[in-house]
Amino acid sequence: MVEMNFSEAKSEVKLLLSRVDPSDLPRLINWIRESDELDELLSDNRKTILQNIADDLRGRLPPDAMFPSESTVYSKMQQLCRPTLHVDSFLYDEDQVDSLCESGTMSRSFCVTCGSYRTAPLDFISHSFSIPELQFIYQTVLPDLNGRVLVDVGSRLGAVLYGGYLFSSASQLIGLEISEEFVKLQNEIVEKYQLADRIKVLHTDVRLQETLLQNSDVLIMNNVFEFFMEPSEQVSAWRFITQNFRKRGSLLVTVPSLHESWKTLQMVPQPGWVEELPVDSEVYLDRHTDSETLTQIHLYRVL
Repeated sequence: MVEMNFSEAKSEVKLLLSRVDPSDLPRLINWIRESDELDELLSDNRKTILQNIADDLRGRLPPDAMFPSESTVYSKMQQLCRPTLHVDSFLYDEDQVDSLCESGTMSRSFCVTCGSYRTAPLDFISHSFSIPELQFIYQTVLPDLNGRVLVDVGSRLGAVLYGGYLFSSASQLIGLEISEEFVKLQNEIVEKYQLADRIKVLHTDVRLQETLLQNSDVLIMNNVFEFFMEPSEQVSAWRFITQNFRKRGSLLVTVPSLHESWKTLQMVPQPGWVEELPVDSEVYLDRHTDSETLTQIHLYRVL
């Protein structure tokens, strides 16, 4: 069987759809979007390994994937205008959240008036990328990373590092994590799954890594400071990054956008530091992919 490239396959699919009875076309499109029957065809051993790692981590963490020592995070979540739960996207996809809700372990809503039927939806927040988001970052957002050094600021569970190991050819994947508990957890996973040839986790503050940032090719920052630092410390960290992550052509991936992060801190944008590049979020990965979350991923290039 001769394999087709993307352009050829796209033409074949369009030709096939043009031959479908118009009355059946909506059903076929819906089947493509929703059916589990395509999952086997689209299965990827790399995603299976990530799912195995996620299963492993779920057994080592409480349901909210947070340690008691994260007092700052708990405090900041309580200050939000709406009740918010931390549900780690790397550990729990939508189906797993549904199962937890059905079993009573988790809830999607809170009672507005105790004892009544007046309820409102809870807000969920995650400090990790989901597996589809990791696949999207490495296979769509970023170019080939062969020979490049990638740094994840606030690596937490290590999802970005494991995803980079499996979905990219980056030569080094370095996690910076200030929590000793999460550093220990990541190192256990790295050892168990034999990932140490390309992954290294440092127990450190990013502001102590001047040389590393100056020599890095890719920097990833996912909700990295807002819930873990006071505003003055966040400003300090951002200033350090803008002063040291300056290798021309280096790439920065952020959630949320720089504009949103800096506006909250009343920081003035750094002229001439980076330019934002377009990200195509109209990508079908699998039925678990939340296209809205993909639009929150931003890519920048150092000038």
